[in-house]
Amino acid sequence: MGNEAIILFIILGLVLVGGAFAMSYLVSPKNVTPLKEETYECGIETMGSSWIQFKVGYYLFAMLFLIFDVETIFIVPWAVVMKKVGLVAFIEILIFFLILGLGLLYAWKKRALRWE
Repeated sequence: MGNEAIILFIILGLVLVGGAFAMSYLVSPKNVTPLKEETYECGIETMGSSWIQFKVGYYLFAMLFLIFDVETIFIVPWAVVMKKVGLVAFIEILIFFLILGLGLLYAWKKRALRWE
């Protein structure tokens, strides 16, 4: 019974996602004009080329924020079950914080946190 349920769940997920894409394609407007294909940014017409290179530091800063933000979410479920699990949960969260700290130390050493 277990394998059939998993296969059914996967098939149902694929059908629903595929159906959403198909419906989106079928009901979306198809009239393309040069005005619609123009680059739009905050209601202001663009000046110059839209293809510019951004500093990789912005990307690194955003990725670090995302990593630490998402990993912080894992602290809440840990705190909820901490008393039930006991010492094992405490050791696991210490390892978790150690990995977070090493990541932060690495980012600091590589000067990824410096906004220039």
